[in-house]
Amino acid sequence: MLLTSTSVLTEVYDLAMLDLDGVVYIGAEAVPGAAGHIAAARSAGMRIAFVTNNASRPPETVAQHLSDLGVSASASDVVTSAQAAARLARGRWGRGARVVCLGAPGLEQALVEAGLVPVGVEEEAVGLVSGYGPDLRWSTIMRAAVLIGDGLPWVASNTDQSIPTAFGVAPGHGVLVEMVSRFTGVVPVVAGKPERPLLDETVRRVGGARPLMIGDRLDTDIEGARNAGVDSLLVLTGVTGLGDLVAAPVPLRPSYLSANLAGLFDAHVAPTRVEDRWVAGGWSCRVAKDGRIEMATDAARPDAAQRDDWWRAVAAAAWDHLDRTGSVVDITAARVPAPDPSAR
Repeated sequence: MLLTSTSVLTEVYDLAMLDLDGVVYIGAEAVPGAAGHIAAARSAGMRIAFVTNNASRPPETVAQHLSDLGVSASASDVVTSAQAAARLARGRWGRGARVVCLGAPGLEQALVEAGLVPVGVEEEAVGLVSGYGPDLRWSTIMRAAVLIGDGLPWVASNTDQSIPTAFGVAPGHGVLVEMVSRFTGVVPVVAGKPERPLLDETVRRVGGARPLMIGDRLDTDIEGARNAGVDSLLVLTGVTGLGDLVAAPVPLRPSYLSANLAGLFDAHVAPTRVEDRWVAGGWSCRVAKDGRIEMATDAARPDAAQRDDWWRAVAAAAWDHLDRTGSVVDITAARVPAPDPSAR
C-alpha cells in the first residue's frame, strides 16, 4: 500500500532520481511545470539525477537536450544504462578487457570511460555488451548472436520493448534482446530498469543517502525502485493510466502517487480503511459486490476533494480487492476528476 510522509518529500529524501520521458519531457516538449519543480527541488537541497534506460546517447547529449527544454542539467547529472552496463562489464572482466560493443556511440563512450576496450564482432573479446543502436546492421546482429550462442558472456543495457522516436513509438532494445535470447537460449545480465544496477550506479555517481525514484512507468521505474530497495513516486504525466494502476501487482506499486512533480513538495497521507471504504482526503472509495469502483466525496469537506487523493483512494481500494480476490476492479464507471486549474 501507499506510504505516509508527514513531511514534504524534499525534506525526507536527499536524491531525486528522475526518469526522463513521461516525467521531465514527452517527446520534444517539456512536461508543463517540470523545469520549475526540478529547480525548486534543487533549491530545497535535493540532489538531482536524470536516469535513462536509453543507452544510445552520451550524457552530454542528454544534458544538452534537457537544457534546450529549460531544465538545468550537466553531463554529471545524467546516468544511463550504458554506464551501468559498462560498470557490470568491468566488474566481470576487469579494466582493459576487450568487449564487443553492439550498440550506438553512447554505449561505446561508456565502455571506454569504464576502462574497457570496445571492439567489433569480428575481433577477439572476452564478452559482449549490447544497447539500443538504431544504425546496427542485421549482419552485425547475426554475428553477435552466433558469438553469444557459442558462449561469449553477454551484458545488455536494458530490455525496453519500445522507444519513442520522432516518427512514433518504435521497437526498443528489448526486442533485439528477446530475439537473440530466443535464438541462443541465453539470458543476458541486464543493467537497466527494472533491474537494480542502473539505480545503484546513479547513487554511486550522484550521491545521496536517501534516494527517491520518480517515474511514470510501473514496470520499469517503480519495479526498478523496489528491486533496488528505494522508495518511489509515481507521476501521472506519462504512460500509466487508471487501468494500469488498479491492475498493478505488489512489485509494481509505488510508495507515493501524484499528478506531477509538484508531489515532491507535499506531505503524503496514505488512504485509511473506514468500514468498507478507503478514505483519502475528501474522497472515499469502495468496490461494490459486482466489482465496480464506487467513489464519493465528503459533503462536509468539499475543499478537501483533491485530484491526487482521488487516485490514492482508488488505488488503495483496487489493490486491496486485487489482493483479496485476485480480480481486477471494473473501472468503466470511474470518472477521473478534472485537474484543478489552480494546481501547481
